[in-house]
Amino acid sequence: MKAETLATPDDAHAWGMQLAPALAAGDVIALCGTLGAGKTQITRGIVAGMHSEADVTSPTFTLVHEYRDGRLPVFHFDFYRMDSAAEVLGIGWDEFLSEPGVIVVEWADLFPELLPPNTRWFHIEALPDGSRRVTEGPLAK
Repeated sequence: MKAETLATPDDAHAWGMQLAPALAAGDVIALCGTLGAGKTQITRGIVAGMHSEADVTSPTFTLVHEYRDGRLPVFHFDFYRMDSAAEVLGIGWDEFLSEPGVIVVEWADLFPELLPPNTRWFHIEALPDGSRRVTEGPLAK
């Protein structure tokens, strides 16, 4: 597994921007980490890297935000307040999986069974010095 250290929130944003050009329609990005780890900041970078002008905020209370003004649509989910996989399915999860865009999911590890096999998993860890370590790899069982 490849790990990268991001010193500041701006670095997290830049990391997301660097990831964006390699993303294609149908890609699913799973972001896992504690509160404040930087999941939304990375998502801001992904959306900006898609050349979207959208103001990206965490969809904690709205559950999903759609950003359609970039190279590809980005569907930004947050599973944090979801109580069950059935609740996620109830907001149209399956329909979003068939959309020609990129899905970014914060707190994806809460319902990993809903994510397709080709999902790219990123684990974000807050370090004592305030930086973040991002590691790509499968969800630990």
